[in-house]
Amino acid sequence: MEPRKGLGRPAVAISGEVERIDGRTLSYDEFVERYLKPNRPVVLTGLMDDWRAAADWLSPDGRGPNLHFFADHFGKSVVQVADCSTKEFTDQKRQEMTVAEFISYWLKLSLEKGRSVLCNDESKPLLYLKDWHFNKEYPDYVAYTTPPFFTDDWLNLYLDSHLIHRDSDIHRDKNEANCADYRFVYMGPKGTWTPLHADVFRSYSWSGNVCGRKHWFFLPPSQCHLVFDRYLRSSVYSIYDDVSEKKFPGFRKVVIYPNDIFYVEDTISINHNWFNAYNLSWVWNLLLRDYNVAKEYIEDIRDICDNFEGLCQRNLAANTGMNFYDFMIFITRFTLGNIVQLFHLRHEEGSLNSSVTRSNLFIANLISVRSVATKMKFAEAFTEENINSCSEENLNAFSIQKIMHEREFQDLSSALRMTYECINTKLKEGSLTEITRDSETDSAFFDFITSLGSKIHGPGDLVGLIDRVLEKTNCSNCNINIPCDAEPFVV
Repeated sequence: MEPRKGLGRPAVAISGEVERIDGRTLSYDEFVERYLKPNRPVVLTGLMDDWRAAADWLSPDGRGPNLHFFADHFGKSVVQVADCSTKEFTDQKRQEMTVAEFISYWLKLSLEKGRSVLCNDESKPLLYLKDWHFNKEYPDYVAYTTPPFFTDDWLNLYLDSHLIHRDSDIHRDKNEANCADYRFVYMGPKGTWTPLHADVFRSYSWSGNVCGRKHWFFLPPSQCHLVFDRYLRSSVYSIYDDVSEKKFPGFRKVVIYPNDIFYVEDTISINHNWFNAYNLSWVWNLLLRDYNVAKEYIEDIRDICDNFEGLCQRNLAANTGMNFYDFMIFITRFTLGNIVQLFHLRHEEGSLNSSVTRSNLFIANLISVRSVATKMKFAEAFTEENINSCSEENLNAFSIQKIMHEREFQDLSSALRMTYECINTKLKEGSLTEITRDSETDSAFFDFITSLGSKIHGPGDLVGLIDRVLEKTNCSNCNINIPCDAEPFVV
């Protein structure tokens, strides 16, 4: 979280530091082993020098944001703005305004005398522009390039070609712009902040400050339970609040980090939420936990409900942003996408053994999916009765033949190939050979994939499919390390 200016230190202990390293000297393997697998925060420098945003979005003197540039070029965009002075339920109160209106507010605030006093005056709004889908809204502008360390981003790769929900009963009732992707721009004057939270889907997050500075506090996963109440339902809103020891009995035991103090400034940042093979299990763990809570709330109407499981899944999608069927469709497509890459490596190289490192990336992904799908097999949603009660859209989404002919899946498969080209370049092993899409290759692949099965009728079928692929590609005995179920950080 980012602290409110002028409130002093949090009411908990602060200790430790976050490692800082020049990202240009770090290999992808080193990043995975030192930070991604152990889920360790790190500050990487030197990765933003060639960003267009690093030039256009800075004032001429380079000391602050070029607010007039945003008003002139993106002023008509409608964005979500949080009032840091007002709590609404478990978050800050939000409103919509245009970028031009927000910039006008910010410029006026900059002219106020005694800004530090204003930032502490909770009777006046302190506005923070959050969750602006800038990349989706202005794709041709190309404000930045995602650093190679963060390109293995299953969440946003998927959303570039697919809706998060297939079920028409769900996605027609939602504003799809709100889940178009999880790539955001944040903008706020000095003193704006975010409440204590864990990120959407318990994803990883990277944040690049185009200008200004933020002060982050991290709560280690081993201490996350200390910020919840006795029933693990509600959590501390702000570490600066006068927190009730009766309601949150473990809060005084919390030790956050890093232990460095500096002045926060007017800031513009680019933020991505992302997950992949290394934290896929966190997503399932969250869905399962939230599902159990949602089911408990309506358990007393089970006997009078025509489709109780369907209602649980709709509530889960509304509360968490994804339900079991959405997640099952998601991991099915990533399974097939990784199988495509493995097949073409074998087709081009003659043997997977001649490209061990490249193939291990895809094998590791499949093993991670298999591990999660094995846990999913026991969920009530995937009984034969409940699967057969799925919407037509969801049922069609499990047909391998239909998936292979979908334009959306072909786009996802191409995006995966380009992603791993980028990663392999960072590994300094050269890029993947351009895949030759001729009719003979396509026919051979279709024969290969259909020989494995025609339909994924639940997590058990997905596990079986992955086992057959690993066996056919002589990878069933590969020694590949997938992280255990560590927990995500709270910030």
